[in-house]
Amino acid sequence: MPSDTSTPLIPPTTGYRALLRNREFAGLYAGLTLTVAASTLSGFALGTLVDRQTRSPFLTAVSMYGATFATVLGALTLMSVADGSRPRRTLLSLQCVALAGAAAQAVPGLPLAARFGLLLVVGFFQSLETGTRMGLLAEVIPNSAYAPARSLMNITSGGTAVLGYAVGAVLLRHLSPREVFVVATALTGAGLVVVAATIRERSIRLTRRPGLRQTWTTNIALFSRSGRRALLLNLWVPNGLIVGCEALFISYDPDLASVLLAAGSAGMLLGDLTVGRLLTADRRRRCAFALRLLLAVPYLLFAVHPPVPVVTAAVFVAGAGFAATLPLQEQLLALTPDPVRGQVQGVESAGRMTWQGIGAAVAGGVAQYLTPGTAIAALAATSVAVTVFSRPFVARARHDDFMSGGFMSGGRAEPGPGV
Repeated sequence: MPSDTSTPLIPPTTGYRALLRNREFAGLYAGLTLTVAASTLSGFALGTLVDRQTRSPFLTAVSMYGATFATVLGALTLMSVADGSRPRRTLLSLQCVALAGAAAQAVPGLPLAARFGLLLVVGFFQSLETGTRMGLLAEVIPNSAYAPARSLMNITSGGTAVLGYAVGAVLLRHLSPREVFVVATALTGAGLVVVAATIRERSIRLTRRPGLRQTWTTNIALFSRSGRRALLLNLWVPNGLIVGCEALFISYDPDLASVLLAAGSAGMLLGDLTVGRLLTADRRRRCAFALRLLLAVPYLLFAVHPPVPVVTAAVFVAGAGFAATLPLQEQLLALTPDPVRGQVQGVESAGRMTWQGIGAAVAGGVAQYLTPGTAIAALAATSVAVTVFSRPFVARARHDDFMSGGFMSGGRAEPGPGV
């Protein structure tokens, strides 16, 4: 339940309209949407810039997802700030850092080395921002509304990415990448203003001082059980490998890249809408394994270089498989005591983003020696293998963790849906 009892409760049978009537959720939602729009435009512009200057699949892939490499540093060092006593102030401060990073990318003549350095700095603070935002989300809505809330956020993120890639492709026909960075900076600033105007400070938080020691204490407890480790790895590795496939779209076909990226985002939107809004928690649990397979199998077609309509349809269908993240996140939330929800969700998000960067780097490295299409198929096959071989461990995660009585002394975790 939310820690602030003055927050209006939302009925258990939560619809999207009911969620948006909650002013603070609407603020978090709008702020995230603007942030996604900014990062989509910025990432596409930087990837295009790097491709034009280097013609390197590896550098192009890393430039699009390079910020994710630094998120793991945030998860390992200062993620406990996500559960600090002043989360609103923390979130606004971190969004100011993101604004400064976006503005710096728009500086004329900035060397590529400096641009990659900015990616790492922004990625570090982005992981803390995500943890803080998700910790606030768990407070402004009841537990019963968590899956629909995350679904709505994911749907909008997917839709925003579709528009972002489409708009980015149009803008880059008429503007330089630097000018697109200026647009991204404006969107980042708008997200900062929205959060400042809608979110209240929360007062019921941990009294322990956040820092390196507190971060490590919680992280050690989080990874102390094999079930939780398997759950987190399934949230990270298969997704990260498929994002690596997406990072090769520009190298695969520069003219088709924006269409493929938009198709994948549209598929993700449809999958999250169907799984998060129309299915019960039990049915989400039952569909999770099939969705993780759906995420990767269509990409195997890239090995034979199918026609444009076929490859576009395959990417769209595969995008729906990202909805497997929802039941896994539900299970993780159910296993997490209230006082550390921000940090745990931040670690989950940081790990997922880090694996996106790893997937992009691996994909780019493989594509240096193989064709981009072959590299995409190889990563997809690896994703399928990870999903299949880890299935028994994920299925036991619920029993391993619930029977252990929760992983923090701050409270006993309630059992969640198994996968």
